[in-house]
Amino acid sequence: MVKSNEKLVKEIVDAIGGPENINSSTNCMTRVRLNLKDKSIVDEEALKKVEGVMGINDADTYQVIVGPGTAKKANDILVEQYHVRSSTDSENNWEENKQAIKDQQNQGKFKQAIATISNIFIPMIPAIIAAGIFQGFSSLLGQMLTDGVLTGGFFEGARITFALIGNSFLGYFAIFTGVNAAKRFGATEALGGMVGAMSIAAPLIDLSTHVGLYDAEQPLNSILTTGKGGIIGVIFGVFILARVERWIRKVVPDVLDLIVTPVVTLLITAILMAFVIMPVSGFLSDWLVTGLGYIIGSDNTFVSILSGYILAAAFLPMVLLGLHHGLIPIYAIQLEALGGVSLFPVLAMAGAGQVGAAIAIYFVAKKAGNDRLRQVIAGALPAGILGIGEPLIYGVTLPLGKPFITAGLGAGFGGAYVMMMGVMANAWGPSGWVALPLMQPGKMMHYAIGVLISYVGGFIITRAFIKEKDVLNV
Repeated sequence: MVKSNEKLVKEIVDAIGGPENINSSTNCMTRVRLNLKDKSIVDEEALKKVEGVMGINDADTYQVIVGPGTAKKANDILVEQYHVRSSTDSENNWEENKQAIKDQQNQGKFKQAIATISNIFIPMIPAIIAAGIFQGFSSLLGQMLTDGVLTGGFFEGARITFALIGNSFLGYFAIFTGVNAAKRFGATEALGGMVGAMSIAAPLIDLSTHVGLYDAEQPLNSILTTGKGGIIGVIFGVFILARVERWIRKVVPDVLDLIVTPVVTLLITAILMAFVIMPVSGFLSDWLVTGLGYIIGSDNTFVSILSGYILAAAFLPMVLLGLHHGLIPIYAIQLEALGGVSLFPVLAMAGAGQVGAAIAIYFVAKKAGNDRLRQVIAGALPAGILGIGEPLIYGVTLPLGKPFITAGLGAGFGGAYVMMMGVMANAWGPSGWVALPLMQPGKMMHYAIGVLISYVGGFIITRAFIKEKDVLNV
């Protein structure tokens, strides 16, 4: 019998010290992220034994991995039935969230930065996935209409409709980023959205032309133009906005706050955004894209294959440490600069390598008579095939140790192939076969081949290194 989500949440809450130990909660695709008051009272052994809990990760927040779909429902139950404050509601309340903020400040600066980036982009992932799929379908229909494979007003209408849906998010990605960054940095959300809108607004070109920073012959080489600095510029801009707004609010009389604070805040931020933040972040973005071009988009076949192998092989440890969210700005920069993301399809091979490794372990466990491990693998494989890797990481490969490494080594072969074939995606999201519609037309087949290569690679290398004795006591 499948355990109800209410029972699952109750057992989780009991293990972490009750609802009074939770400052706030939120969720990503597979994890409930809990901002705890006191992590020392968590009974981790009991939590790991809860049916439905696939793993835990004590990172920027206390993360309980429960799988796709369940994570959102579990967080809703925490908010609605246990009256836990959602992180969105609590982020701007300094007094109530003081201890959580202090706890975060005790972490390393790098982990703080990764946590911030993660929390800016995670709420947008469903929209990113949907927009990317519709953009892909729109491009595919357009190509088929141009080639004469499809004809008629119906398909042209469908192409336009899909483009409308896709562009409704991707065309205004900067604005959504500004709003979410404002939530994280404690600024007024609408003002954060305005900073994002500034970065893509047409009058920016007029201003750049007026002060001599616009190159009409080569617009992309302009010191200041729309989109210059991309998502990096928006995040830095909202970071400055939050501090300017906070400072102004302290010195402005309450009676004038509603008018003076937003006006002066936006004026100061707009000047800094146009003449400092966007040019500097634009330089950084251009440098990053150029650097990635030497590694990821190299015309040298050897470099392309080697970089694809290394990136795919190293991705699983990054997921384990929670560092993979730090790659999201790179995805966004690639999408803005190149019209597609080449890094995501390569890294998606890591999950496929795990699937191949798990299949190999299944046969070894069958031979060794470990029925419990076989059942775990059988339950986790469907999620892994669909691109949700946590059940296999925390339930199979990581506890065994060696397969966690061999899965990555096998995935590297798929990553090398995908990189060599120049596969690009319209967006990013879960990996596995779910990501197939995200790939650009003409590259879907190469992505699928890469997944199969990763399966085979993960299977062969794991089977070569894992013996019956390795699975007997797991």
